[in-house]
Amino acid sequence: MNRIVPLILAVALFMEQMDSTVIATALPAIANDLHVGPITLKLALTAYMVALAVFIPVSGWMADRFGAKRIFRLAICVFVVGSIMCAASGGLIEFVGARFLQGMGGAMMTPVGRLVLLRTTKRSDLVSAMALLSIPALVGPLAGPPLGGFITTYFSWHWIFLINVPVGIAGVALATIFLPEVEASAPPKLDVAGFLLTSFAAAGVVFGMSVISLPALPPAVGIVAVAIGVACGVAYVRHARRHPAPILDLTLLKNPTFRASVTGGTLFRICIGAMPFLTPLMLQLGFGLNPFQSGLITFAGAIGAITTKFIAKRVFAAVGFKTALLSAAAVTTLTTITTGLFTPVTPHLAIIGVLLIGGFSRSFFFTGVNALAFADIEDRQASQATSMSSVMQQISLALGVAVAAAILETSTYFSGMELRVVDFHIAFYVISVLTVIATIPFIRMDRHAGAVVSGHRPRRRDASVEGVSEPAAE
Repeated sequence: MNRIVPLILAVALFMEQMDSTVIATALPAIANDLHVGPITLKLALTAYMVALAVFIPVSGWMADRFGAKRIFRLAICVFVVGSIMCAASGGLIEFVGARFLQGMGGAMMTPVGRLVLLRTTKRSDLVSAMALLSIPALVGPLAGPPLGGFITTYFSWHWIFLINVPVGIAGVALATIFLPEVEASAPPKLDVAGFLLTSFAAAGVVFGMSVISLPALPPAVGIVAVAIGVACGVAYVRHARRHPAPILDLTLLKNPTFRASVTGGTLFRICIGAMPFLTPLMLQLGFGLNPFQSGLITFAGAIGAITTKFIAKRVFAAVGFKTALLSAAAVTTLTTITTGLFTPVTPHLAIIGVLLIGGFSRSFFFTGVNALAFADIEDRQASQATSMSSVMQQISLALGVAVAAAILETSTYFSGMELRVVDFHIAFYVISVLTVIATIPFIRMDRHAGAVVSGHRPRRRDASVEGVSEPAAE
C-alpha cells in the first residue's frame, strides 16, 4: 500500500480535528481578550459545527464536478484563511464568522479526503489506509486540551490558529506533489432544494442540541432549532424519494453493510464524542487536577488509538468485521464502565491504563466501521457514500458532547446539588449502555460481510456448509 496518500490526508484531517477541540481549553483567555463571557464565546464552537453540518453534503458533488484533489487543496486553503482571521479577530462577531469559515474548509477536508483515499486505494488495502486516516479523529480530541493549555499558558491563544498556516502550506504542497489526480466527472445538476433541506436539518439539530446542553442562548431557542431540523429532515426524505439525483442518496441504506456502518457507527460515535468531554471534566472538577495534568492523563487514549494501525489489517483479516467490531465494542463498554468507577484516590497509573485500553478499542471500532462503510459500495456511489458517512459522523460527534452535558445537567437537577463525581459516574454508565445498543446492527450482520475489504476468508467447514446450502437456496 502507498502510505504517503493516507498520511498526507491524515495530517490535514488532524489539523482540522485538533483545531475543533483545542479551542475549548483556550476559551477563557480568548473571551477575556474579546471582552465577552466564556459561555457567550461557545457560540464560536457552535458556529464551527454548524458549518460542518451545512457544507459536508455538497462536498461530494463538488469533488465529482471539479476533481477531488483540487477541492481537497481548496479546503486546506479555506481552513488556513479562516485560521488567520481567527487570530486577527478583535470582537465576537469577527471571531464567530472566522470559525464558520474554518468550518467550511473542514467540511470539505473530511469527506473529500476519504473520497481521494477510496478512489486511489485497492479494496484489500482499505483497512490499513482507514486505520491511518482514523487516527486524527481520535487523537485530535484527546491531544487538543493539553496542547491548547500549553500554548495558551506559555505563549498566546493566537498561536492555536497561526500554527495552522505552515501546516496548511505544507499540506497543499505535499498534496500537489504526491496525491494522484482523481478525474472530475459530470455529476447531475446540483440538488439545490435537497442542499437547503439537509443544511437546515443538520444545522438545526447540531445548533439546537448545542444550545440546549450548553445554554449560551435560552433553551427554548435550542428546542425550536431541533424541531425545525427534524422537520427539514423529514421533508428531505420525501424530497429524495422523488428527485432523480438527490444530494444525499438514501437508497445507499439498502446496502446492508453500509446501513450497519451508518446506524451502528452513529451511536458509537456519540460515545466517542462524549468521552473527551466527560473525562477531562471529571478529572478537573471532580478530582481537582489542573487542565495540563488532566490533559496528560487523557492523552493515554491517543496512544492507544495510534497502536491500532499496526495490527488492524491482520486482525480484520483473521476474524472478519463482525467479530472484530463486536469484540471492540465489548472492550469499549467495559472500559467506559470502569471509568465510571474512578474516584479521586484511584491511582493515576490505573486511570492511564484503562484510558489506554479504551483508546485502543474505540480506535479499532472506528477503523473497522469506516472501512466497512465502503466495502460493498460501487465506485460511482463513492462520493455519495463519503458525504453521507461524514454528515452522520460530524452530527454524532457533536451530539456526543450534547448528550453528555444533558446527562450531567439532568443528574444535578434531580440531586439539587452542584456537579459531583457521582454525576460523572452516572454519565459514563449511560454512555456504556449506548455503546451496547450500537452493536445491534452488527449482531444482525452477516459473519463474512465486507470480506473483500477485510481479507477474511471463511474456514473450510464454513465454506463447505455454504457450498451445500447455496443449491438449496436456488
